[in-house]
Amino acid sequence: MTKRTDIIWIERVDSTNEEAKRRISDIDNLSVLSAFEQTAGRGQRGNTWSSKAGENLLFSIIVKFGQDGVEPLKAYDQFVISEIAALSVVDLLAINDIEARVKWPNDIYVGTEKICGILIENSLSGSELSHSIIGIGLNVNQTEFDPSLPNPTSMQKISGEEYDTHCLLEQFTDIFRDYLDRYCHIKGGYGRLRKLYLAQMWRKDEPSTFIDHTSEQPAEFNGTIRGLSDVGHMLIENEEGELREFAFKEISYIL
Repeated sequence: MTKRTDIIWIERVDSTNEEAKRRISDIDNLSVLSAFEQTAGRGQRGNTWSSKAGENLLFSIIVKFGQDGVEPLKAYDQFVISEIAALSVVDLLAINDIEARVKWPNDIYVGTEKICGILIENSLSGSELSHSIIGIGLNVNQTEFDPSLPNPTSMQKISGEEYDTHCLLEQFTDIFRDYLDRYCHIKGGYGRLRKLYLAQMWRKDEPSTFIDHTSEQPAEFNGTIRGLSDVGHMLIENEEGELREFAFKEISYIL
């Protein structure tokens, strides 16, 4: 059984992931650093994460493997952390009556709009992970966004309700710890976790348009997401019936 989560609230910081790196040797396993405001929030692919101060959840949870009941994790299996983080957000939204899906690898969408981004930074020790810093930005009470953002949404924008971010974060940490306990300590747990992730995967088995970034000249193509490889790479069947495998940054969607 994993320990109770310590939540540390910070008024203002460059990014919670960067703060977690600075404090990594001094903070306990499964601690959470949550900021009312980030001045240099980061997203996937080197993008910035824009958020109005005090209106959303901006936090990082630190997992130190081999401590406090968290099983050691092989580098080969590191996508497990993406699955747990993404499914925890989907479940958090579900208990607040918002249906969401996981846009691979770990953005969270409601319909065609993005409500949450996740940035995971892993540190290795030999063939195993020593720790993971899981940065999450969940749009909660913000209803007006930078017009340059293509498709943002928020919990309040969807439901019309205002939410208590402290309460939401406590709900999230309970869900996250439960996933660790249920799927990382039992034989076959990773396989069961993968099935849950695939069941929540955005646009799985639906024809979509992608950009292939593996060649010198990125090329657009049509295909259908069929699942994931053992290490969490995207498997896409193209129009010729060929099943192709893509790692993160090798493929992007055309929305």
